Amino acid sequence: MKSFQSEPTLVFTFLLIGVLVLNPRPTKSWLEVENQLEFDYIVGSAKGPANWGKLRDEWATCNNGTKQSPIDVVYNKMSNAPWLGNLKKLYIPASATLKNRGRDISLQWDVPGSGGYIQISGNTYTLDQVHWHSPSEHTVNGKRYDLELHMVHKNERLQKVAVVAVLYTISGCGSKDPFLKTLEGSISDISGPKKEVKVGRINPSAIDVCSSEYYRYVGSLTTPPCTEGVIWTIKKQVMSVSKEQVMLLRKAVADGARRNARPLQSLNNRGILYYCPRYQTASSPLVDDM
Repeated sequence: MKSFQSEPTLVFTFLLIGVLVLNPRPTKSWLEVENQLEFDYIVGSAKGPANWGKLRDEWATCNNGTKQSPIDVVYNKMSNAPWLGNLKKLYIPASATLKNRGRDISLQWDVPGSGGYIQISGNTYTLDQVHWHSPSEHTVNGKRYDLELHMVHKNERLQKVAVVAVLYTISGCGSKDPFLKTLEGSISDISGPKKEVKVGRINPSAIDVCSSEYYRYVGSLTTPPCTEGVIWTIKKQVMSVSKEQVMLLRKAVADGARRNARPLQSLNNRGILYYCPRYQTASSPLVDDM
């Protein structure tokens, strides 16, 4: 199978120049907030998920949106989508910083977009940051997993976000996730007063799973401001993580909460697509942003 990573480096260099000009680090109103202490995940709390849309006017979509995430990825709501093809991506090692944002641990590349990009429907989304939720926010056919990783990509021109999600289950034999293993010491370092630490060059490709199968739907950010129009790509293959790694991520955050997963949202007749390379290629229907 031909890898998208074989494209000329010149293409990436050209894109990176554009990123440096157009992608400043400050959070935009359509991206998730960096100071996550403004909300929490406690059911019944004044700052809990049911009240996110009331905390700020610009967060109203959290309560009144119709295409919210996460969802239950239900098999009987799926359609085979061979036209989607393998996810096109180009990731390269780049200097990064690990941050404690109060409700999650986030890995951000120091130069925005320097870690690479993905392409969906001809549009390029540069990698902005990676973070973790436990338990998983999405469920698959009603099953919730122990951990979910989000690779958040953005397109400044379109002001749109594309997220690649990976699900994890705690290994019975204690197998560790290799990517998290390289960050364990740094995660411990930011569990106290120190809220960020430089971690050197990190290769986003170390996150990826072997299988090319995935689910695709259009939803929202799972944290305020809950912006809609987010393209979700959820890898079908479930990876292994150790219980110690999951607890390390949870204990590091400010409130020591045991979960940072938003409750499931209504599907509201949205379609869920499933890509599997074993199926024959077919023509694409007219489906926006898929």
